[in-house]
Amino acid sequence: MIRINLLPFRVARKKENIRRQISIFLLLILLTAVVLVWYTRAVNNQILEVKEKTKQVNSQILKYKEKADRVAKIKKDLKILKEKLEIVSSLQKQRDKQLILFDGMTDLIVPGRMWLVSFKTDENTVTIKGIAFDNPTIADFMENLEKSSLFSKVDLKTAKMKKFKDGLVLKSFELLCRKEKLKKEKNKDSK
Repeated sequence: MIRINLLPFRVARKKENIRRQISIFLLLILLTAVVLVWYTRAVNNQILEVKEKTKQVNSQILKYKEKADRVAKIKKDLKILKEKLEIVSSLQKQRDKQLILFDGMTDLIVPGRMWLVSFKTDENTVTIKGIAFDNPTIADFMENLEKSSLFSKVDLKTAKMKKFKDGLVLKSFELLCRKEKLKKEKNKDSK
C-alpha cells in the first residue's frame, strides 16, 4: 500500500486559515475605522448646521426683541397718555363745577362791605375766608349762601377782630359750607 504524508498539507491549510482570519480581522478594523470617520464627519456637519441655525435664530431674537421693546414702550406711553387724558377730562368736569361755584359767589357777597381772601374747595365742602366791616355783614353773607342753590349748610368757623394799616379794625371770618349737588349731577345719579 501506498502511504501519503498529509501533514504538510494540514500545516499549509492551517497557515492559510490563519492568513484568512488575519485578513478578515484587518479588513474589519479598516471598515470600522472608515465607518467611524464617516459617522464623525456626519455628526460634525450636523453640529455645524445646528450652530448656524442657532446664530440665525439668535439674530432674529435680537431683531424681534428690539421690536418687542419698542412695542412695550409704546404701550407704556399709551397707558400714561390715557391716564393724562382721564385727568384732563376730570379736570374739565371739575372746572365746570368750579366755574358755576365762582360765578354764583359774585352774586352772594355783600358789595362794598366785605372781601373774600381765600376760597378752598374739595368734593363736598367749601372753606371761605374773608374780611367784613362788621358782624351783620357776615350774617347777611351767610344768609345769602344758605338761600342759594349752591350750598346746603353754612357754618361759621371763626370770626375775629383784625387790625390793619392805619389802625383800621375789621372782622376776619372763616365759613365752612357744604356743597349742594348740582342739577346735572342729580340727574346723572338718579339714572
